[in-house]
Amino acid sequence: MVENQLRARDIEEESVLEAMRDVPRHCFVPPALVEAAYEDRALKIGEGQTISQPYIVALMTQWLQVRAGQRILEIGTGSGYQSAVLATMGTRVFSVERSDALASEARRRIDRLGVADRVRIRVGDGSVGWAEEAPFDGILVTAAAPHVPDRCREQLGGAGGRMVLPVGDRQMQRLTLIERRGDRFEQTYGIACRFVPLLGQDAWAQ
Repeated sequence: MVENQLRARDIEEESVLEAMRDVPRHCFVPPALVEAAYEDRALKIGEGQTISQPYIVALMTQWLQVRAGQRILEIGTGSGYQSAVLATMGTRVFSVERSDALASEARRRIDRLGVADRVRIRVGDGSVGWAEEAPFDGILVTAAAPHVPDRCREQLGGAGGRMVLPVGDRQMQRLTLIERRGDRFEQTYGIACRFVPLLGQDAWAQ
């Protein structure tokens, strides 16, 4: 997976490649899909959610420019795989998930991986972020937003905070990078992608 799907494309950051190699992706998919865990495609994990394809996980992580010791907000815990990748890179992860069932299973998987001390998961509306723990060095949104959620963006740290998310309609989005420069925000668009919708006060209603 790492050599053929990531390094062979445009994933160049060694810390990302190492984390993707170290985290056992098959432990984050339903038992019936273990054999497909390392294929470069999204897989259903229940509750209407998916685990993103490995390339997208790696690309979003690379765009975030993760460094050990950073505080990262993840919106959409899902299976817990992205949280595990970030924690393996030495960050402190604050992850918000709407589904109690997915959050509970993600906690169990992360605990078994041995990085639970670096990951906090709570059930709630991720579209409004996690204000009590702000500011964050980076924010990663793993669901499709109709626009950049204002309250999440404001929770970025002022000195170069970065936010990566898919923005668009329910059918197609573009991967988007937000960089905070003091009171200014710079926006860069990347590849087309397709995620499940982000639901909440500052996202899709249903």
